[in-house]
Amino acid sequence: MHNLLDDYAHGNALRETSTRLKLFLGIWAILLCVSSTTPIAPLFVAITMSLITVMLAKIPGRIYFRLLLVPLSFAMLSAGVVAFMHGNGQTLFSVQIFGIDLAIREEGANLAALLIARTFGGMCSLYFIALTTPMIEIFAVLKTLRIPQSVIELSMMIYRYIFVFLDQAAMIHSAQVMRLGNASAKNSLNSFSLLCSVLFLRSWEQGERLIVAMDSRCYDGKLDLMDQAAGANPGTIFAAAIYLAVATAIAVLTRDVLLL
Repeated sequence: MHNLLDDYAHGNALRETSTRLKLFLGIWAILLCVSSTTPIAPLFVAITMSLITVMLAKIPGRIYFRLLLVPLSFAMLSAGVVAFMHGNGQTLFSVQIFGIDLAIREEGANLAALLIARTFGGMCSLYFIALTTPMIEIFAVLKTLRIPQSVIELSMMIYRYIFVFLDQAAMIHSAQVMRLGNASAKNSLNSFSLLCSVLFLRSWEQGERLIVAMDSRCYDGKLDLMDQAAGANPGTIFAAAIYLAVATAIAVLTRDVLLL
């Protein structure tokens, strides 16, 4: 996943667009989705952000929609629970399981639709940032915003080594599978415990090697970051402003609209 996101972030068609403008656009869209009281504005954001990411940034649609499957599956599961367990109003659907009556009512259906729309819109906005902006440029922008240096450096190291340890865990798991480590429930439990213990030791060793490597390169307590992204041109700023104005207007005008 690290290689996938970084490859597209460095090679997409919006690579040279201002990092600050892309961050502002994505964060505003996320906040708009989270604060919306109806699904209409988040769905508008989700559709438009997906079109921008796929058509303007030239991210392959198959890869993009595959990335969306994981968060949407969790959102659908949560929305199903909310629809059956929450709300009043007219019953839209009912079923009896083991003598228990489960029903979807209007309020629960509206709340479930809002949950899915917020998740969909927020994830599309987040993927717009992740697939069009390299992380190193995001950290450089955070530095210009006076975020503490220690926070930025910790974030950089955490981001890098999360994927290093995921790779280590994947290799250990593959080795266990090849040796029939998951042949039974007992073996699976033993394999998982061994994986966790070995991964902890590997992370400890990796941390020590990192300290030695940084000290050998005269690390003085801070890492230099350079913002290499170009500034935004007036046309791009105008287009982003129009888009955000339209999305905000839709959120305001449809704040009292219910789907059911």
